[in-house]
Amino acid sequence: MTIYDYIATLDSGETYSMERYKGKVMVIVNTATKCGLASQFKELEEIYQTYKNQDVIVLGFPSDQFHQELKDSQKASQTCRMTYGVSFPMHEISKVNGAYANPIFDYLVEGTFGFLGNKIKWNFTKFLVDKNGNVVKRFAPTDKPEKMIPYINSLLEE
Repeated sequence: MTIYDYIATLDSGETYSMERYKGKVMVIVNTATKCGLASQFKELEEIYQTYKNQDVIVLGFPSDQFHQELKDSQKASQTCRMTYGVSFPMHEISKVNGAYANPIFDYLVEGTFGFLGNKIKWNFTKFLVDKNGNVVKRFAPTDKPEKMIPYINSLLEE
């Protein structure tokens, strides 16, 4: 299986195949509007604005796994848009670890390791996926989004 075999659900409830982003570099991040790291939304939006015309997409997946997200997907997305100026796609609230985890995150952690092994430790764990759908790098919650820029540039040159 590849990332393109998975289905995602936007905050609006619309479902789509991840194949929609085939040929693009993807930044996939689990988010939470009430997290102390929420200022990263602005940096993620800057990356999105800088690279969206160069086949890079940022995808936000809100999670209340760590009890720092609103309970309603549309309200969470609205908060992201109003407070942080987010314009990249936001998805429905889902779990990122355990038996009820969003399958996309099961796939993302399969070959990547962080502080807690392959589990996601906290909100704002970021994954970089190349144009062919391969997970190439995992970034810790405390890694600033700007740390991804050299990797994004490298993937765009391939």
